[in-house]
Amino acid sequence: MTDVLVVIGVGGMGETIARREAPGRITVLADYSEDAIARLAASMTDDGFDVHPVRVDVSSRESVEALAAHAAELGDVRAVVHTAGLSPAQAPLDAVLRVDLVGVALVIEAFGAVVAPGGAGVVISSSSSYLQPPFSPEEQAAIRTSTPEQLVELPFFSAEALHHHAGLAYGKAKLANRIQVQEASAGSWGARGARINTISPGIISTKMGRQELDTPSGAFMRAMVDNSGTGRLGTPSDIADAATFLLGGQASFVTGIDLLVDGGAVAGVATGRTPMPKG
Repeated sequence: MTDVLVVIGVGGMGETIARREAPGRITVLADYSEDAIARLAASMTDDGFDVHPVRVDVSSRESVEALAAHAAELGDVRAVVHTAGLSPAQAPLDAVLRVDLVGVALVIEAFGAVVAPGGAGVVISSSSSYLQPPFSPEEQAAIRTSTPEQLVELPFFSAEALHHHAGLAYGKAKLANRIQVQEASAGSWGARGARINTISPGIISTKMGRQELDTPSGAFMRAMVDNSGTGRLGTPSDIADAATFLLGGQASFVTGIDLLVDGGAVAGVATGRTPMPKG
């Protein structure tokens, strides 16, 4: 059967990864925005790729399971890349949790049931997850044992616990993604002979990243870049390079981990070169 690549979220990172990984495969492009899918599908089709556009709502179990079933009907699902997400500049707290927390759990579960042996998945987390206080062992256990829909009912994901702050919800959701992937790597994905990992991008020059730079937290983000080891914004190609490694055979012994791709920005915070904002 033909190998199938699934890319969920067709923004800057999703498009770059799709083009990098698509040659020789059937490529399923999925996004909430029909306009975004149509634009990229038309462009990639013109360039000779075999593309299947599908609208998906990652916060809906029915929608995600239908996407997974459709991909499996097309061939052997060998690569799954989940980039879909909402930033604090784009959505309120409840929407961030539905997409960035529940949506990731639904995708991991649905594709863990159809991924082919030897397949691999990559979930895009965020370097902001490294700036959060760690979950307690009890909280980690709750994340691992909850169904996707139950995650938003956990007390530490309540609006009150998150101080009604979408930015805090985003960082906590991305930290939870790493725990979700650890669980999946030893569970449904591993049982099928497949691997799954996360990538935590730093500040990347995408539409979403530039929106965040224009928010009140933008000054801290720019300081992180200025004091990082590389001193520059990341690009979608930087993330595609990491995804190519994790999806490929050279990473056949790598699963359940997070790869921080941030140009050294988190290291700058950890060493005190970039002070954390007060309040």
